[in-house]
Amino acid sequence: MYSLTFSDLLLFHYILCSISITLPLKTNIYIIVRQNGRNMKKFLVAVFVFTITTVAFSQSVYKFLTLDTNPRAAAVAGSFVANNDDPNVVFYNPAGINTLSGTTISVSYLNYLMDINCASVVVSKEYENIGRFSAAVKYIDYGDFTKADADGNNLGSFGAGDVALMVGYGNKLEENFYYGANVKFIYSGIEDYSSTAIAFDLGLFYEMPDENWRFGFSVLNLGSQFSTYGNTKEDLPLDMRLGFTKQLEKVPLKFFWSFNKLCDKYDNLGERFSNISAGAELRLGKSFKLRFGYDNEKRKEWKIGNTPGLAGFSLGVGFNVSNYVVDYAFSSMGSIGSLHRFGISTSL
Repeated sequence: MYSLTFSDLLLFHYILCSISITLPLKTNIYIIVRQNGRNMKKFLVAVFVFTITTVAFSQSVYKFLTLDTNPRAAAVAGSFVANNDDPNVVFYNPAGINTLSGTTISVSYLNYLMDINCASVVVSKEYENIGRFSAAVKYIDYGDFTKADADGNNLGSFGAGDVALMVGYGNKLEENFYYGANVKFIYSGIEDYSSTAIAFDLGLFYEMPDENWRFGFSVLNLGSQFSTYGNTKEDLPLDMRLGFTKQLEKVPLKFFWSFNKLCDKYDNLGERFSNISAGAELRLGKSFKLRFGYDNEKRKEWKIGNTPGLAGFSLGVGFNVSNYVVDYAFSSMGSIGSLHRFGISTSL
């Protein structure tokens, strides 16, 4: 099985529009592609499933952990490592929950490409003299697929999906300086095959409240597989992030900045800090916020030919409805397509 990029998927789409092809995905599992668009779509989804999970041998497993499901975080291009007022910060820096107040709940939904659906739920609560805890779930459903043998005989259907269950804890090291940690149990299933893993997130958070500066550092997805799809254990999508947020004093504007994948291998120091994401949040009145974001890495990854278009750019809004905050985000993938996210949050 080959590891395919989105550019490859688009190329396959044009090549295969007028032909039929049988693609072996696993032992005794085949996807039969016909000329009509629906089955072509099934084929593209099938290839994408095995790319984003573990069948593609050159990829790390559980790539769904890197998806931005929350619309507010996605609108600022995932530069959330130093955020201080949203429970979804737990997916980027477990130490960030320490500055929350009360019990916070957030539900998010991502409408991904090719009818792939992803959702997350997070709850955070403070316990006096103990610390702040969080619990979260992230789930992705790749849909249903037709199973057939090499001769095209229909053998029924099967599904594919991944889920991560997470529990986090945070507390104060000293004044304005916090730490946090998450433990995650991860499950991935494709038909009758499955893979499991355990992972940890570690984070630090420092704030300068008088100057409205906040800094965050995190290491995400440290862990290992319990069980694998094949005979070889694969790496989890390890990430190291460093970033800050700055709320301007006389303007209702908040800046976000994050250096990502600092633990990857690079040829020089400059390249190590080349994967950046940044965003801004402008408050318009008491109940409406407008957000912008840019991700340098995604712009390079989603570029097709010489025209990246708006790939890597994102836009979002948020507004208050009674005791709830409703958020929406649009993220461009250039010629590949676009993503839409919806979310609702509240404090008890």
